[in-house]
Amino acid sequence: MNRIAPLFVFIMLLATPGTAQVSDLAKIEYTYFPQKESDNSFRRFKSSFTFPIKMGNEESYLLPSLEYENVHFKYKDVTPFAKGKDLDRYQSFTLGLGYTYKMNEEWRVGIQGGVMMASNFERGTVINEDLLYTGLVVFIKDKNAEEVEKPWRLILGLHYSTTSGRPFPLPVVNYYKQYSPRWSYTVGVPKSNWKFDINDKHALQAFVTLDGFYANIQDNREFLDSDKIAENISMTIVLGGVGYEYSFTKHLVYYLYAGHTIMNDIRLRNSDKDDVLEVNKENTFYGRSGIKIKI
Repeated sequence: MNRIAPLFVFIMLLATPGTAQVSDLAKIEYTYFPQKESDNSFRRFKSSFTFPIKMGNEESYLLPSLEYENVHFKYKDVTPFAKGKDLDRYQSFTLGLGYTYKMNEEWRVGIQGGVMMASNFERGTVINEDLLYTGLVVFIKDKNAEEVEKPWRLILGLHYSTTSGRPFPLPVVNYYKQYSPRWSYTVGVPKSNWKFDINDKHALQAFVTLDGFYANIQDNREFLDSDKIAENISMTIVLGGVGYEYSFTKHLVYYLYAGHTIMNDIRLRNSDKDDVLEVNKENTFYGRSGIKIKI
């Protein structure tokens, strides 16, 4: 299993473009955080699944993936337009297809493309503006416990998404090292952590991570006092905290993360990805919990 571990590192990249932290095949989770000094709150149910298909040899795999998100953003603030109940609910469906192969004895290559439908779906159908596209290429170098005393992994690559509003790919950099039998750390994006394995069942970690979502607003909201138009909603969260993991088996894990936001940026934007309204930005408590199946 260790010999093909870099393959399953790439699996996580399909669901979370950026950098991998763990080799998840399937996951369900629930996220909640209120907005301080406001009646707003964010709640999200998320599930993802990846099914590896071995190709001509054990070094190459085709990786179809599927992810679903259901966001309930209780938006109670006074706004300069007729808000309407349909700004509270958003859904996204992401279909990805990845391919990975071993380039040589040192490096594995992973490429992935994906299409996402993300919207409030207030018209009851899908429109062109709901469709978003992503692309990813990464190079993974891995040294496991069979090869070195202190296992480590380096990931380098580029990620592009039409949700970012930038006409160029963003870099991917991630480094993991297990520097003792029970201690390890990861430095990168979207998550950096310092982890302690208490035993085979229990683990603790301190972390800093990114979170967010993006969705189209099908019926644009026109401002009453200006010519601004809200056409989509975007959220970027930076938070720090502590996490706990309990392993029912080697492959089935429950996790709980709790912390506080460092940056809480929820905004409505126009078609040029320019902000037209910033929602309450006060930092607040954040909680996330779920179950995952990993290699």
